[in-house]
Amino acid sequence: MGKNKLRRFAENRILPNVIQPTRDEALEGFKLKGNWRKDFFKNEQPIVLELGCGKGEYTVGLAKTFTDKNFIGIDIKGARFWFGAKEAVENGMNNVAFLRSQIELVDYFFAENEVDEIWITFPDPQIKFKRTKHRLTHPDFLERYKRFLKPGGIVHLKTDSEFLHGYTLGYLQGAGYEITSAHHDIYGALEYDPNTPHLRDIRTHYEELFSTKGKTITYIKFKIN
Repeated sequence: MGKNKLRRFAENRILPNVIQPTRDEALEGFKLKGNWRKDFFKNEQPIVLELGCGKGEYTVGLAKTFTDKNFIGIDIKGARFWFGAKEAVENGMNNVAFLRSQIELVDYFFAENEVDEIWITFPDPQIKFKRTKHRLTHPDFLERYKRFLKPGGIVHLKTDSEFLHGYTLGYLQGAGYEITSAHHDIYGALEYDPNTPHLRDIRTHYEELFSTKGKTITYIKFKIN
């Protein structure tokens, strides 16, 4: 393991916006579950999650744009989200947190109706059939989200994978979910809307990479039943 990665792991342990529970702590009763607003953010603002947040640039970008909301980036790779956590601390951002965990455990960290929105940004599309259940828009994951999203809570999916876009859109339509936006090309076909700068003005590392290579970026916004 490289020295830089070890340094980031060490610094994550002391950064005030990084939470790194053990698996047992998650399964046996996570102390912030149901208490994120009161005990961590110390406000009553809406809570928004980014699942698979990578380097945390989207979590931080959203938090800068929407200062009236709280944002939590979730990823198992702490050496990656260190970048976002460090930036948030250096900029005095009190509406940002990073949670180191597997996404499969997400419903153990949040209580019923505690979360308002979810962002899923450029996840692994898990194209192979045997990996179907690992797609973050698979029905099993959607059921997990229902356990902590408020009624009518919003989920955003931003991806370069036409496969995942089509799979998700098809399932949502067949299952009767309310789809409020669906675009196959947010940079080429979607007219710029200054009221939704987060769709195009905030980009993840992978979004920059994929866009440079000419890949189409898609977007779906839907409500949890």
